[in-house]
Amino acid sequence: MKNEKKIKNYGRRKKHILYKPRKKKSVEEDSAFQYLQAQYEKIVPDEIKTFKDFPLSQKTLKGLKDNNYTFPTEIQRQAIGYALQGKDILGAAKTGSGKTLAFLIPILENLFCKKWTRLDGVGALVISPTRELAYQIYETLRKVGQNHDFSAGLIIGGQNLKFERKRMDQINILICTPGRLLQHMDENPLFDCTQLQILVLDEADRCLDLGFEATMNAIIENLPPQRQTLLFSATQTKSVKDLARLSLSFPTYVAPHEQAETVTPESLQQSYIVCEIDEKIGILWSFIRNHLKQKVLIFMATCKQVKYIYELFCKLRPGVSLLSLYGTLHQEKREKIYNEFCRKSNVVLFATDLASRGLDFPRVNWVIQYDCPEDVETYIHRAGRTARGIFGKGEGLLMLLPHEENIVNDLKKSKIPINKISVDPSKIVAPQRKIESLLSDNTELKQSAQRAFVSYLKCVFLMKNKDIFKVQLVDTDTYARSLGLIVPPRIRFLQKYQTFDKQKKEKNTETNSDVIEKIKAKSGLNKDSDESAAIKSDEELHGRPKVEKKKKRDLPQFNFHNEVDSDEDDFLKVKNKDVNIENIPIHEDSLSKKKFKPVTKAALAKKILKRKIKVNTQVKFTEEGDMIEDEKRNVKSELAKQFLSENVGGIDIEKAKEVLKEEDKFDKIRFREKVKAKHKEQKRKLKNKKKEEDGEKDDFGSQSESDGPDLSWLPDPDKVYGKTTSKDESTVNSSADQASENDSKSESEGDERYHRPSKRRLMENRGIPQESVIPRKLKKVQDISASLSVQEAEALAMQLLKSK
Repeated sequence: MKNEKKIKNYGRRKKHILYKPRKKKSVEEDSAFQYLQAQYEKIVPDEIKTFKDFPLSQKTLKGLKDNNYTFPTEIQRQAIGYALQGKDILGAAKTGSGKTLAFLIPILENLFCKKWTRLDGVGALVISPTRELAYQIYETLRKVGQNHDFSAGLIIGGQNLKFERKRMDQINILICTPGRLLQHMDENPLFDCTQLQILVLDEADRCLDLGFEATMNAIIENLPPQRQTLLFSATQTKSVKDLARLSLSFPTYVAPHEQAETVTPESLQQSYIVCEIDEKIGILWSFIRNHLKQKVLIFMATCKQVKYIYELFCKLRPGVSLLSLYGTLHQEKREKIYNEFCRKSNVVLFATDLASRGLDFPRVNWVIQYDCPEDVETYIHRAGRTARGIFGKGEGLLMLLPHEENIVNDLKKSKIPINKISVDPSKIVAPQRKIESLLSDNTELKQSAQRAFVSYLKCVFLMKNKDIFKVQLVDTDTYARSLGLIVPPRIRFLQKYQTFDKQKKEKNTETNSDVIEKIKAKSGLNKDSDESAAIKSDEELHGRPKVEKKKKRDLPQFNFHNEVDSDEDDFLKVKNKDVNIENIPIHEDSLSKKKFKPVTKAALAKKILKRKIKVNTQVKFTEEGDMIEDEKRNVKSELAKQFLSENVGGIDIEKAKEVLKEEDKFDKIRFREKVKAKHKEQKRKLKNKKKEEDGEKDDFGSQSESDGPDLSWLPDPDKVYGKTTSKDESTVNSSADQASENDSKSESEGDERYHRPSKRRLMENRGIPQESVIPRKLKKVQDISASLSVQEAEALAMQLLKSK
């Protein structure tokens, strides 16, 4: 029986259980949860010295201990207690003060006490403005929450969307960026956040600003209104509008460093220098060369600047490893660069403001702000990448142009201690010639420099604070030369702006006071007379409605040179007499809009059709001036002629297709005729060529014709060679064979008169009889035949005949 059961069960697959069945919590565990929740109300921030003083679960405490988190910071001491009590929090603290743990610990404890499982869906949502910051929060959560049973997910752009879609219903703690989160909300049916307990916005002021405004509004609409909301940032927003969007209920403002003397860390030494724009690259190069054994972070305004400076310095080889981090890089490469910069101790990182918020780079010695920050908040976040933690130290350097020095006043007002320093010019080494030579050899590097040049000027032009950022004061020629460009690139957006500004200034607009003074002069009134009298007199003269005085507005601009007639009475004559001047729009923008209204292609086409102008027509003429008809333009089919004769607005596409099919038949016939004509012409040319070649042969190479060419002009060979006597008979005999060969050649080539004299002619000229000279072969045959008998001679003759 046992064997039969084994045979029956053989081949059956075992059932795989996806999730382990939840064990029923014992009464002791339930009482432990109730005890922890009861202790939340008794938390006093001032009495807490270690994390053990908080009423936390053993799993959380073990995770903190394993990662050497023993003593909480100020923001953690105050924020964790209020968060555990379920209150909404606005947390503001200095950079590097440990805000990440201040919201991760309450998330873990809240879900743990509510016995949250994977089947319950998303319980906590953490939104970060950048991918690197989201990745950093996720790694911290993995370390601290390693003993919990929650599932956590990192949802950021640049990753596999299909992989994320299938697992969205299994995540309890979701760490994400706004764009990818909204994409899942719109497209993924598995994503459900109706059971959300906690919403966290890290770097809240950046998440809620104009760049993410539309995305965040759409996300907040999909979230349940009854939830706990935690906002954390180094520069916290206090806007009522932003707080109302998040539907916060009596939030608790936690700012332990608000009363501190400085907003930035106390161990951070801050200084700034003022230099010209063409000196920046030289100062930066010299700084890197003098700090090869330190970790340096350099912030620039645009991605294209970072890319160019990084590529340029890699070619120049300063003697230290270089990295670059900016938004247009692939996500995997960004993560690799981030991890590499965290791991190394002697390295230089060129970055945009992408790396300015929240990222915890360990042991950064210097933070250099190569370009002026947009505002004070941006400066605080940039400078906060160094001097992090309790014992962290670092230095910050701000490079400013002379017209950007006004930002220092704003920094000092915001309680940021910054001192001005000067650079020793003897220590500055600018590799200007090397840069120019590199750009002349490398076209890609040159194009990168041009893009960096334009992107920087565009960034300065788009800045809000025009008291600091003045693109007109930037010396573009010297800036281009400092980048290695001999000729500065064309700045189209700046040229358009300048032309528009000139047109605006050159507008000859007249105010009401100017018009009234002219009316007084025409009506003969004194300058001191009342305005109403002047208007009344003008009304009596021209019968126009009364012009009321407009405060801080200008009358519509009339072109007096075109509208005024020869008579002086028609001073302000308007073409339409029924127009009321009061109803005319006075605002200058409306006039400019009407004047510079863009003309569409459809409108231009209609104008051309009305004028009956034939577009894209080409007329050819002969040398005599007669017009050549283009066969392609002339239609052949009756359907096409009928179609052209019809004057119907627009184009009937179906009918046009039929016309094209009919015309295509005639085009094929025309093409065949053209090919045939081409072949005939080629054959004719070949025949003519053959005839010419045959004619040349008949004139010079043929022997058939009795009448040859006239060669009387050739010299007489007898006169050329002369009559020579033989010196030796042996010499004559030795040249006999050669003479016979020449004789045979001369006979085969043509008449003897045209060639060198033959052997016979030479011998006759020299007086040697022909019979006396016998060829060698004949002599040998005669000698052999003389020695043979008659019978032997007959046998030899028979053999010779057989062989033939």
